[in-house]
Amino acid sequence: MKTLTLSSHVAQLLATVGIAGIALVGCTKPEQKTQTSAQAATASSSASTTVSASTPQSAATGIDPNKAEIVIGTTVGDFGDMVKNSVKPQLEQQGYQVKLVEFSDYIRPNKALADGDIDINVFQHKPYLDTFKKENNLDIVEAFQVPTAPLGLYAGKVADLKQVKDGATVAAPNDPSNFARALVMLNELGWVTLKANIDPLTASKNDIAQNPKNIKLVELEAAQLPRARSDVDFAVINGNYATSSGMKLTEALFQEPSYAYVNWSAIRSKDKDAKWVKDVTNAYNSDAFKQYAHKTFPGYKYPAIWGESNAAAASTTASAAK
Repeated sequence: MKTLTLSSHVAQLLATVGIAGIALVGCTKPEQKTQTSAQAATASSSASTTVSASTPQSAATGIDPNKAEIVIGTTVGDFGDMVKNSVKPQLEQQGYQVKLVEFSDYIRPNKALADGDIDINVFQHKPYLDTFKKENNLDIVEAFQVPTAPLGLYAGKVADLKQVKDGATVAAPNDPSNFARALVMLNELGWVTLKANIDPLTASKNDIAQNPKNIKLVELEAAQLPRARSDVDFAVINGNYATSSGMKLTEALFQEPSYAYVNWSAIRSKDKDAKWVKDVTNAYNSDAFKQYAHKTFPGYKYPAIWGESNAAAASTTASAAK
């Protein structure tokens, strides 16, 4: 297999972008020891009344005083499940109201975010976000990484990599960034050879130097790929759509080894320092969420900030490639 060297700015994508949580700690001045029990009781009652009258409910429950409800947008499948089964309960326990909006494509989540229809989305890797916001002139930025199912090559009409024939059809995502990932995978498999010194994040059909097996690439909307397997020999499928269709990551015949595509959440630039964003970040990086992710999503690649080796994902990739 041939391995394409990632460009320097891909390595930068792997740098941890951490958003630290803020702990609000209140202190109460103790009563003087010389105060009588009756005076202490009166003072305590008075202080309690003052707090109830002057402190907004949001502060009492520890939420952002300017944000009682958080609307989270995800694609259908694992990212939505993460919200429903772990993130939402944590934030609601803190005092927030949380609404989940699930999308079936990669276009609407960013536009809905920019338009203010949702507050944060979780579905995309940074190369896609950077390209999309530039092409559509959107003022949105990444916030934190989330566990991500790697892109995989799955069986269609053909169930063995060794059985690939001349003129084989391979379905792949039609959006530019994920199509580039598919090309890099085919290059690593040796099915195509990409030109030297190209940027793997922006690879296109024009960057194919050799196609000895005459691979025919069928570009489709990512969500359609699981259903299209019966019409092609192989299909390159995004992990979230594979799992939401009942497929197992361990069924992949080959998985991309790169960690450059671990997915990120995205928010509007104006919200990057908001308390509610820090609270959502903390929920996704909490011990409770990590335990849930490890149990529910084996074989995933985890956020760099977790400081884990992702041995399970590496093992799955190695096994699938044999």
